[in-house]
Amino acid sequence: MRLGVLDVGSNTVHLLLLDVYPGSRPEPYASHKMPLQLVQHQDAAGDITDAGRDALTDFVIEARDFAADAGAEDLLAFATSAIREAGNGEDVLDHVQSRSGVTLTELAGDQEAAITFFAVRRWFGWGAGAILDLDIGGGSFEMALGTNALPTVATSVPLGAGRLTRAFVAGDVATPREMKALRKHVRGALRPAVEKVQAAGEPTFVAGTSKTFRSLARICGAAPYDMGPYVRRTLHVEDLRLWGRRMEAMTVAERAELPGVSPTRAAQILAGAVVAEAAMDAYGIESLHICPWALREGLILRRLDQLNSNNDVRTVNPKHLVGTA
Repeated sequence: MRLGVLDVGSNTVHLLLLDVYPGSRPEPYASHKMPLQLVQHQDAAGDITDAGRDALTDFVIEARDFAADAGAEDLLAFATSAIREAGNGEDVLDHVQSRSGVTLTELAGDQEAAITFFAVRRWFGWGAGAILDLDIGGGSFEMALGTNALPTVATSVPLGAGRLTRAFVAGDVATPREMKALRKHVRGALRPAVEKVQAAGEPTFVAGTSKTFRSLARICGAAPYDMGPYVRRTLHVEDLRLWGRRMEAMTVAERAELPGVSPTRAAQILAGAVVAEAAMDAYGIESLHICPWALREGLILRRLDQLNSNNDVRTVNPKHLVGTA
């Protein structure tokens, strides 16, 4: 069957079409995306503006038609922190549904962390042991730890790279005062979440997921993405520390010239580096492994498991994922 996955994130709205069947590896068929940064469409009260709501609705309709024309038989559609943390998020979802007929499932932060962990476990396998996964998005930062298919503990904090950039960095080049305030805020917000995760045990394997971690690893010397997903990629905290300080002195345009950094993410990659470094320091991590699979793949794998068990439902129910197999 051909499956469509529509991902409404903080930085991008992305439709991925895959050809799947029970027991198969998901094979990408086509991709359609829009660099819609919903967090840039929030007003002072934290609500998504009418312009942002309408742009999202238009793309969902476009994605729905794209999927139908390509012969998609099923569509998983979900939204993450940009919607769940907006004051009018439910109204935006209702508007999208009424205009497009597509129901976007809003994922809570711990659900997002758990589903991403599920994908990481599938990628690295049981031999990885107790996995700690770190995932930096545009609006939030997820962490999950466990020894099973799904994590023992999963949590989310509002430390997304885009969110922090808007809150702490006003100009094209970050000032020392801004960087000091940013680091202090990140360390303070991380502390209770890290303690919660550490209470669940010690990891034997640490993974980093998301575009931010992939870009940071590339900046620090990891293999380019066009070499394929099976090339081993690691991120070392000492390299990250060095490049983080270098990026502090760069303009946004200069950061966009770094390997693995797109123009749409160049402004926020510095804040992403601060979060990654602070998290690695908090856990005492010297290096981590980059996983090419994340939230989207986790949802796809859950859907394939449903096909394997002949549970013919239209959407993945992300509830009650933490601590279950």
